[in-house]
Amino acid sequence: MRTGIRTLMMAGAVVCLLLIAYADEGTASFYKSPYLPSACYGYEDVAGFWIAAASNATWNNGKICGQKFWVKCTGGANLAPNPCYSGGIVVTVVDYCPKCRATLNLSLLAFSVIADFDAGRVKIYYEKYPMLK
Repeated sequence: MRTGIRTLMMAGAVVCLLLIAYADEGTASFYKSPYLPSACYGYEDVAGFWIAAASNATWNNGKICGQKFWVKCTGGANLAPNPCYSGGIVVTVVDYCPKCRATLNLSLLAFSVIADFDAGRVKIYYEKYPMLK
């Protein structure tokens, strides 16, 4: 019986570590169209307007291409008062932004769901979607 409990506890610990590995905090900004061509898919429009470009911190030699993330604004990165809107958005990474200061650079439409444009850059919580909760 003790072996079964230990196995269950170990499995639970592994699941918790996986959840942590796919969740992080960072910053988001926005970029304007044209969204094509993209670094991941060229001229193929695979995700519409709910998209993001990855910075050097998240690009990982393109391995992030096509991955979906749930993104939520958690606060201002600048002096803009109350930049966040409630809720979050699921975006697909389709591009690379090597010069971006933000972790994720969201399309205009995606950014408008989570934050005020006047903020320019906001703090975010993001995790791989679908979440394993």
